Amino acid sequence: MDRSLTADASGIEAFIRDLPKVELHVHLEGSMRPATLIELAARHRVEDIPGTPDEIRAWYEFRDFPHFIEVYRASVETLRDEEDFALLAADVATALAAQNVRYAELHVSLYWHLMRGIPARVVFDGIEHARREAEREHGIQLRWIPDFPGDFGPEAGEETLEAVLREGPGSVVGFGVGGIEVSRAPFADLFGRARAAGLHSLPHAGENGGADRVWEALDLLHAERIGHGIDSMGDEHLVGRLREEQIPLDVSPTSNLRTRAVDTIGEHPLPRMLDTGLLVTLNSDDPPMFGTDLLSEYRTAHRLGLGAPELASLARNGVRASYLDESAKREMITEIDALLTRFPAA
Repeated sequence: MDRSLTADASGIEAFIRDLPKVELHVHLEGSMRPATLIELAARHRVEDIPGTPDEIRAWYEFRDFPHFIEVYRASVETLRDEEDFALLAADVATALAAQNVRYAELHVSLYWHLMRGIPARVVFDGIEHARREAEREHGIQLRWIPDFPGDFGPEAGEETLEAVLREGPGSVVGFGVGGIEVSRAPFADLFGRARAAGLHSLPHAGENGGADRVWEALDLLHAERIGHGIDSMGDEHLVGRLREEQIPLDVSPTSNLRTRAVDTIGEHPLPRMLDTGLLVTLNSDDPPMFGTDLLSEYRTAHRLGLGAPELASLARNGVRASYLDESAKREMITEIDALLTRFPAA
């Protein structure tokens, strides 16, 4: 791979800024701005939420992945009614549009709300209102991937899927599983039902649970994309299959660093994944919680050695791996190619 780290910084920054983007692995609830979190915590008198932005940032210093889940769950407690979900989704849409993100598929932690007694209709009505407004105001398209924490067991998945099939709007494109990474085998029948209903299989796997979780996602859940998947690099047979079948891997470098999946950003396997021929997309996962956004992830990829051609390739991968309609995909890829001709050496 031909890379350059000697480009003028303003040139690569302009390229990253102007690059048309999609984001395929970003969590709605994990995208809550500290100011919004503080506002909602005060509105609903939720205790144990820090009261200032600086305290929130300190709260987001995660010891490990289970600690991240603990903080994530506490944050979700501030979302109670339709207006809360609309506010959150509107904030997220505005932030994405400001980064020249044209289309995003957002994971929605639906089970976390169902288990608190919040009806799926409240969640969907709120985020759908914001989705429609965002498309009118910013031109960005949002789609939803409801998911459930796998460590809560198949019953959590069943309740989530039933709610999606009963209440989910047409903007729901897929079904996912996240949380602490347990075996995906118990969810095979559940994902079979989701696929039969027309939902795409989009599980997390191989973030910190090893290559076996990725094999299970492929063989048992018939995954069409893998959330994270960095543990695949330890299994050459798995890498060969992912390369041959061009299964997209939605990679989030800063997230992996902040949850201790990698020790340093310099050790992140993103460059090796691309060199190996894997189809990788670049994503921010839970941006405020990890002190990042999609622009920052592209900057991080550049610091890892990727020049403008490789960054453009990541952007194209995102478009191709998305569920945008084919004409919109062609238009975005044409834009990416045209931009690259202006920054060939960046």
